[in-house]
Amino acid sequence: MKIAVNILRGLIAAAFAAVAAAPAHAAPSLLDKVKQRGVLNCGTDNAAPGFGYLNTKTGHLEGLDVDMCRAVAAAVLGDAKKVKFVVVTDKSRFNAVQTNQVDVVFAHTTVKPGRESAITVDFLPIYFYDGNGVMVKGDKIKSVKDLNGATLCTTQGSATEQTLSAYIKAEGWSPSTKVLTYENLEKLFAAMESGRCNGMSTDRSALASWKANAPKPQDYNILPESLDKSPFAGFTVANDSRWRNALRWIMFATFQAEESKIDSKSVAQALKSRDPFVQKFLGVNGSFGPDFGLPADFVAKIVSQVGNYSEIYNRNLGPGTPYPIGRKGTLNAPWYEGGAVYSPPWI
Repeated sequence: MKIAVNILRGLIAAAFAAVAAAPAHAAPSLLDKVKQRGVLNCGTDNAAPGFGYLNTKTGHLEGLDVDMCRAVAAAVLGDAKKVKFVVVTDKSRFNAVQTNQVDVVFAHTTVKPGRESAITVDFLPIYFYDGNGVMVKGDKIKSVKDLNGATLCTTQGSATEQTLSAYIKAEGWSPSTKVLTYENLEKLFAAMESGRCNGMSTDRSALASWKANAPKPQDYNILPESLDKSPFAGFTVANDSRWRNALRWIMFATFQAEESKIDSKSVAQALKSRDPFVQKFLGVNGSFGPDFGLPADFVAKIVSQVGNYSEIYNRNLGPGTPYPIGRKGTLNAPWYEGGAVYSPPWI
């Protein structure tokens, strides 16, 4: 009897061990959910000219970040218009991903280690290289160091808020120095315009955009110093490698299309190319698309509907825009021109 009980206990223990060791069913990837839903929920700003900005004349969002959302929709769903834009702020953007309000965020967000470790998001490839700066009214203030004891303003929950705090402490500035924070860039600029701040601090690209849009741009001066690096990347929920990998190669596709000189005007002709690389890149003969859970022609869809990286950049920040930010001689140039915009090889 005792032997039988021991055997039974052994069988029960083995059964529990087997259950514990059995792999749990993996949760569905966001990639599958987005395809089933038929619409991409993409978080972006609506108060950052050149990146995510509501054009009051057309009633549509436009900007570099907005076009990145459209590129994802074109790749995943075959239609750049199948995107629902969800407006996020510097403070709300991470919560929007974690609570499934959005599938991905493109909102001029700086890559930082604490954001991947503590907030637990996964960043995508860097698509714009910037730096934190300070803008003032008038020409009396020549350097950031002249603002010791003054009132500085930035946006709530931004990387700039942390950068300013660290800079003030490191420089040993007067305790009378204040940092005020505002919900978004629009309210931040209004505070600057009304005189509540002696200096407005955010990414230099945003400063240039707001200066260009100001009633009297000549009244504003962007100081020469950059307080910190600010590389922008989209991000999504952590630990969904299928979704993250698809998004990563969608981004790389825009970079590679520029390098291969395939744009929205030439893609139709490129689809007829006999070049094996071009055929596979565009999904004519072979494709990486199915490996990522994407259509075979996902790259062609991106380029034909949204453009390559150069087209996206120039449409929003190029010389024909109200707030041009040149690429030449900067990290935002392609790698073969000395910049850092770079795609791994597609072979």
